[in-house]
Amino acid sequence: MRQENRARRQQQIEEAAYAVLKEKGYAGTSMLAIAKRARASNETLYNWYGDKRGLFCALVARNADEVRGDLEASLKQGRSALQTLAELGPKLLSMLTGTRAVALNQAAAADPTGELGAAISETGRETIAPLIRQVLEQARDTGNLSFEDPQDATELYLGLLIGDLQIRRAIGRQPELDPDYIARRSELALEYLNTLLSPDGTFATP
Repeated sequence: MRQENRARRQQQIEEAAYAVLKEKGYAGTSMLAIAKRARASNETLYNWYGDKRGLFCALVARNADEVRGDLEASLKQGRSALQTLAELGPKLLSMLTGTRAVALNQAAAADPTGELGAAISETGRETIAPLIRQVLEQARDTGNLSFEDPQDATELYLGLLIGDLQIRRAIGRQPELDPDYIARRSELALEYLNTLLSPDGTFATP
């Protein structure tokens, strides 16, 4: 199969997977149901993805592809860490609160096996967070930020950027975020991070 045809077919399969997931939940979703919805063979799905968990890991990975790729490129090219974070914020927040991430999180919350939640964590957060940690370490090494524990700094940044928005989106208490809001929140997250982790330790206290 030619590469462009395979890519188009994968997109159809993955769109079918989201549709079946929304209807049946993760436990009720089967490779056969997805294959039928996508008008593909069950054999094709197993050949390409291995099993249901592999398919949903691929969905999570594809959802995070742009963010992961940008972070990897920035680290490889040695770009300014703070500029990387400025560009990362809107993309990461959009991805984590977007309709596909919400669908996956809602299904994971209702999955009694915990399998989907594990796939989301392993393929999403556990892939992206270490890259953010490297960017923050780079900012520390160049004197832009000051902190002792890179993991704490990473959690601080993610907390400032995301807060409880992901949870509120998943439980239906937060509508889809407006691009202007995403941009402003991302700016504020970086501004607060700079203040709290200022190298000279000068920031306002309550």
